[in-house]
Amino acid sequence: MKDKFRGIHRPDTNDRSTSGLRIQSMIENTKKNIREAEISMEFAGKEELEHLQEKNQRRKREIMIKEKEIADKAAQKAWENSFK
Repeated sequence: MKDKFRGIHRPDTNDRSTSGLRIQSMIENTKKNIREAEISMEFAGKEELEHLQEKNQRRKREIMIKEKEIADKAAQKAWENSFK
């Protein structure tokens, strides 16, 4: 897909052939953010500590959702391949 304003080629975000890889990359980035936040918690004040803990809870929920999405995509692909 080309950006009509700049002529820049951008990957198609609906390309399902790489969506599993993209989701896995998002999971790894989120895990990295969790680890970095945990290090920051050691030096955080009470208010910032609560904020970081809440943020990490949201991140962990998002990881669970993304991992389920990957599993669902794999199951769907296996089901589709069973008819070939």
